[in-house]
Amino acid sequence: MPTPWNWKVEKRLVADLGKLTGEQGELKEVTVGPDGESAAAVFEREPNKPNIAVGDKVWEGDLEKAWQLRFSPDGRAMALVRIDDQWTVMVDGEAWEERFDFAWNPKLTPDGKAIAVQVKRDDRYGVAVNGVAWSDLFISCRDYVVSDDGKHVAATAQLEAVPEADIVKFREGTWGVVVDGKAWGTKYLNTYAPIISPDGMHVAAEVRVEPQAYSIAQDGQMWNARFGCVWEPQFRDNTRVLAPVRHKGAWTLAQDGELIWKNRFVQLWRQQVAPSGGRVAAVVATDYGRWTVAVDDVVWPVTFGQMVLQPQFSPDGRHVAAMVKDNGHWGIAVDGKPWSDSFDMVWNPVFSPDGEVVVAKVERGGHIGLASRTKFWANDMERLWDPVFSPDGKNLLVRGMAAGKVFRQVVPTAELAS
Repeated sequence: MPTPWNWKVEKRLVADLGKLTGEQGELKEVTVGPDGESAAAVFEREPNKPNIAVGDKVWEGDLEKAWQLRFSPDGRAMALVRIDDQWTVMVDGEAWEERFDFAWNPKLTPDGKAIAVQVKRDDRYGVAVNGVAWSDLFISCRDYVVSDDGKHVAATAQLEAVPEADIVKFREGTWGVVVDGKAWGTKYLNTYAPIISPDGMHVAAEVRVEPQAYSIAQDGQMWNARFGCVWEPQFRDNTRVLAPVRHKGAWTLAQDGELIWKNRFVQLWRQQVAPSGGRVAAVVATDYGRWTVAVDDVVWPVTFGQMVLQPQFSPDGRHVAAMVKDNGHWGIAVDGKPWSDSFDMVWNPVFSPDGEVVVAKVERGGHIGLASRTKFWANDMERLWDPVFSPDGKNLLVRGMAAGKVFRQVVPTAELAS
């Protein structure tokens, strides 16, 4: 069983990374564990000689490169590293035995037990999970996804080469969807954005079947309908698949090939499904350059002139929040109502467990802090990570860094939401 997090209201030092800079060199990257109890950093005294430290303990071994440092959800520190001109993954100071010409784009399962990366070896591409690469690699490997349980990986890959200017070969299709290293039998002009169902049993992806015809394929079977364009699909549950589609010159939402929203938009994408699988929210453009959110085909009454980013549902699915930008200023909108305050930058809004409080990391006037609908909570931190609510929603975990020191602070939610 995981160790319960400490929710005592206090502020304390987690790591003094500044002390290590004199010994290890320039601080290049820093990250903090999900519970705020540990910090890790990449230092570099001279080019191509980095060191990684967790707390004040430096990992052993001679590294040539180190990047993408992060903590897994289960608290392990990991990074992509280059050793003897070969790339691999190092976890808690231990490197995978397998080495690659290059490794990038790490992805972790929600429990942190599976770590996957895209890899290149001998000009072939694929995916490695927990140090084991696919036995068959491909000409190219573009997108990939890992199932929540870590047992399956799906990717889009080029299965055959196209000779220069061979239009016939291109029209026959050379791209496919690969699941656990094995390709579906069907080839397409292009494939994009693979997804895996929550139970790990089904795979779907965007497919291009003609130069101007797109659809969604699920488990190797394509939807009956074809569209002028489609965007990234998403499983609504373990079998039903949603996707934005362009139909008769406008965008709407489709499920399993059938149009399910009546409204038509200049653009629709970034759809999100509520935790229960019922409600669906998406970013839409009601007119050229006017962005907002639609929830179950009901459009918010306010639009924004520059940007609306991916909507977020509250845990109970009753509320929707999104980052928005208008007239050069960033903000947060919840259920169609923008906050009165605006900022130089905002990050993903975070809901309390009951969905009644929304907090976001923000920057204003050179100061980084946390904001709610009614307050801007500034502090002396130079860097903040996303806040985390306690299970009962009464307290908020703040992970920050100032003057090379990483702090863990728990504050009452009421300080930001009263």
